Amino acid sequence: MLDARLAPIILVTGSSGQVGFELRRSLAPLGRVVVVDRTSCDLADSDAIRAIVRRVRPEIIVNAAAYTAVDKAEAERDLAFAINATAAGTLAEEACALDALLLHYSTDYVFDGMKAGAYVESDATMPRSVYGASKLAGERAILASGARGVILRTSWVAGAHGQNFAKTILRLAAEREELRVIADQFGAPTTASLIADVSAIIARRLHGEQPAADASVYGVYHLAASGVTTWHGYATEVVRYAMSRGKSFQADPARIAAIPTEAYPLPAPRPANSQLDTLRLRATFGIHLPDWQEGVHHLLDQIFLE
Repeated sequence: MLDARLAPIILVTGSSGQVGFELRRSLAPLGRVVVVDRTSCDLADSDAIRAIVRRVRPEIIVNAAAYTAVDKAEAERDLAFAINATAAGTLAEEACALDALLLHYSTDYVFDGMKAGAYVESDATMPRSVYGASKLAGERAILASGARGVILRTSWVAGAHGQNFAKTILRLAAEREELRVIADQFGAPTTASLIADVSAIIARRLHGEQPAADASVYGVYHLAASGVTTWHGYATEVVRYAMSRGKSFQADPARIAAIPTEAYPLPAPRPANSQLDTLRLRATFGIHLPDWQEGVHHLLDQIFLE
């Protein structure tokens, strides 16, 4: 715990989301956490954003708010860009004016998903959806602002709080005798709790305990659990582990069929490859990232306690 006299004020946006909910826990030991959600601040309203930042005067801003309705964004481009791009730029400008640290979350959707191996931070971006384009625009606005910003690109996020793929699989496996899940998209399920814990480590490091003398410590990092799987592999592991914890389903792992992306068309294309190379994050901050299975097991244990 930091000395109360030195503890920073930390502003967290999107506090009701999966990551935002976990940030309230992980950041609490670092300082006084002030949270805002969509009811207390309209992220599509730049004036509202500026008013809150100027009233709170935080030393750390963690922007966990985002427009995440990937398919809906195809028809709501202006709103997606307002929240994911314009709001991010506004927060960066305000952070710069206060010399506050800004942590922001981005996504694997900034890439086209066509690379054979894991993406590194310097790989060319080429989003294929409105959602991905809006998140990339947010990254660029932050980087252009001059703020002390850390952008964490992550993928396949799931938390005990809120709706996500793991919860959907638990529900459908209980209701149906067979499931059909995509098996040709690759990535690593990453829990909201892991993202929040890593964020707290970065915030503690960069705020003052070990002040960074080199500006190169800021910028873009990839954050995902270790290992790789498919959505089919993810679904199978969810059901397998849940059964090992005494849960019963109509669709056991053997009844989860693997299907190609083409068999489940959606308005917004998904990256076929969402693998993110995390070497820069691990080397810079000395962070160990657990295997995705470990995170999924922890997530399910949390869900079962609800």
